[in-house]
Amino acid sequence: MSRATILVVEDDTAIRRGLVDALTFAGYAALEAADGPSAASLAIESPIDLVLLDVMLPGMDGFRVLNEIRKAQPTLPVIMVTARGAEGDRVKALTDGADDYVVKPFSAKELLARVEAVLRRSPERPGDVQTLRAHGMTIHLERREVAFEDGEIHQLSEREAGILRYLASNRDRAVDRDELLHRVWGLNPHGIHTRTVDMHIARLREKLTNGISGSDTQSIIVTVRAKGYMLADQVETASK
Repeated sequence: MSRATILVVEDDTAIRRGLVDALTFAGYAALEAADGPSAASLAIESPIDLVLLDVMLPGMDGFRVLNEIRKAQPTLPVIMVTARGAEGDRVKALTDGADDYVVKPFSAKELLARVEAVLRRSPERPGDVQTLRAHGMTIHLERREVAFEDGEIHQLSEREAGILRYLASNRDRAVDRDELLHRVWGLNPHGIHTRTVDMHIARLREKLTNGISGSDTQSIIVTVRAKGYMLADQVETASK
């Protein structure tokens, strides 16, 4: 298996070299960038598996770099590096599309754990799955619609399509509510107590089971006790 390539974006030379050394020692290949414009160019044009992106950069800050990356490569994993106590930066990183963030100062062990976790999720990114099929219905995620055998069409909200896309892209495991809040809503779930995810799942099940004779509300989305949600085994997925 080829080594994953990590782009390290950090303007402090000593910190950047330390990160590169830690990643290299852990078995990753590493590229470097010391400013925003160079980082955006490398991330878009080079075969990168993940970007470790500092917020404070010369030429273009990390948030602008993230926006440029998301325009060109919506599924490229990005971990933002933020300053201690900068809660606004952490929230903005997640809402702008970062996959995770790490707060300075951090240990090499924590950084590597976060890199491994994000890469573990990334082979089946949410954007890869386009179509779901089950019980004679076809769900088109890009068009956000459900087509039933009798010709009836139901529209999905952007959030409902996002839930299905994420569950389909991680169908080998149960996904908990906090992860859905993070990955689909773009929120930091720490300290948040809400029934939003459950309510969206309930409404989504109603749309997907309508017209399916004899089906129950878990025929498409299964609740795994004490773990979260996952797609039922009979749901077929396709990239087009």
